[in-house]
Amino acid sequence: MPVDILMTVVATSVIQSIFGVGVLSLGTPVLLLLGYDFVEALGVLLPVSIAISALQVLRHYEDIDTGFYKNVLVYSVPLVVVFLMLVTTVKINISLVIGGVLIFVALESFSTAIEKTLQSIARHEKIYLMAMGLVHGVSNLGGSLLTVMVYSKKYSKNKTRVTTAASYATFALCQLATLFVMDSEFTVSFTDKVSFIQVAVVMFLLTEEILYSGIDNAKYRKIFAAFLFASGILLMIKS
Repeated sequence: MPVDILMTVVATSVIQSIFGVGVLSLGTPVLLLLGYDFVEALGVLLPVSIAISALQVLRHYEDIDTGFYKNVLVYSVPLVVVFLMLVTTVKINISLVIGGVLIFVALESFSTAIEKTLQSIARHEKIYLMAMGLVHGVSNLGGSLLTVMVYSKKYSKNKTRVTTAASYATFALCQLATLFVMDSEFTVSFTDKVSFIQVAVVMFLLTEEILYSGIDNAKYRKIFAAFLFASGILLMIKS
């Protein structure tokens, strides 16, 4: 089992267990920096992400914002599939732009201007979701933009995480199906991938019990903002 991938899975699984995203949006840049290609990174991280998201949805499925989720299905998912099919021939680096957006959103509580901007984004949800699908298809970083939209809605803690997780899982399932149809080849063995999923499930259960259950709604929103800010910095450094 590749130790570098294992450590990446452990770290990003904890993050996704708290916020609903992380395995793809943070794990992909890390594996690319470690020398794995984009498709190989997807082959390892997609099943891990799906496993964690599925557990989160099962735990709080009644809190999903179904209206928002339906819009994700209609406006984001088709573009995720189309642009994933193109990404093997077109290399696009938009980490710097997304990093800047995340930092901007994380500072929302310190600026009324930023708060008004987020409210404006929410009013143009369909266009935003289409852009998010495009970004996720070509870079796997759509989860970062997903957190921006969900954050702008000021949901409760559980609704924030499960709505994010349901959308994120749908992205991942569509990506995995697309790779299967394209008959993509992977070097990491099936046995290792199963082991990574098992590790991710254990990390979710531990994080749920030790960390997530002890965070109230007000504290969660502050921590979520810090997560956005840190993600933005990391993406800009990676870029």
